Amino acid sequence: MIVAPKPNFISILTTLRGSIARKIAVQIVMVTLLASLIVYIEGQHPQFFSHFSATPFTLLGISLSIFMSFRNNACYDRWWEGRKAWGKVLVEVRSFIRESVVITDPATRTSLLSALCGYTHALNARLRNEDEFEAAHEWLSCPETEYGIHVSAGILRQIGHRCSELEAQQQISEWRYITLEQRLTGLSEAQAVCERLKFTPLPFPYTLLLHRTIYLFCVLLPFVMAQPLGWLAPVFTAIVSYTFFGLDAISDQLEDPFGHEDNDLPTDALVRTVEREILDSLGHTELPPALVPIDHVLN
Repeated sequence: MIVAPKPNFISILTTLRGSIARKIAVQIVMVTLLASLIVYIEGQHPQFFSHFSATPFTLLGISLSIFMSFRNNACYDRWWEGRKAWGKVLVEVRSFIRESVVITDPATRTSLLSALCGYTHALNARLRNEDEFEAAHEWLSCPETEYGIHVSAGILRQIGHRCSELEAQQQISEWRYITLEQRLTGLSEAQAVCERLKFTPLPFPYTLLLHRTIYLFCVLLPFVMAQPLGWLAPVFTAIVSYTFFGLDAISDQLEDPFGHEDNDLPTDALVRTVEREILDSLGHTELPPALVPIDHVLN
């Protein structure tokens, strides 16, 4: 996630990190070169360009802008919903830490909270299509086979089973067991939201239609601009292409907010926050450092 101060005039023109420009540079260069070629051909054979009208492109550009705004809003909603889901993970973990103080056996409480920290590592790895157990194993006390096909869900199942045993052994009250179970239920709900966002992308035909229309518009635009603008046509073509290709690329990043892109959610930093708070609650004084933005990117 980009964490940067409000840009001034110079940084607006020079900032590349997080600006999406590097990801769409090839498309912009290709379209600009095409526009330059078309302007050159128009200069040699102006009779071929005398019948092009800008009216259809104006209507298409307006329609395309509206269409892209709907997709951008949908993708940003997915990004923001993912952030709210991870916020719920933090809330439930902190509540579990606070409510677990009634567990008098230090080893049992340490085991439960360590497993909870392992859960956040496993969930983060699951949302990135990485090995869940590999990400969480240093916080877990059981072999991988004990957690089933989904390690993150298996960790919650193991924690819930241990809390049930504590209640049966009367080490915690029934009311306390219920409140701890509610925290685990909240974590399951947050995980379900994240999985829905991860494994249910926007409808492919919807995205494909927008991609094709953007390329078609940017490729045909120089034919209309060549005659009235001359060698200014490549400049304006580059500006329009940067806008449309950039919005399209940003939407692609926000659609899946759990990856390693600059504009994805800082889930590594959120997992580190959980790790620090759990270790602090267990009395550790040497905590891993909080993750900070590097070159204005936090992850």
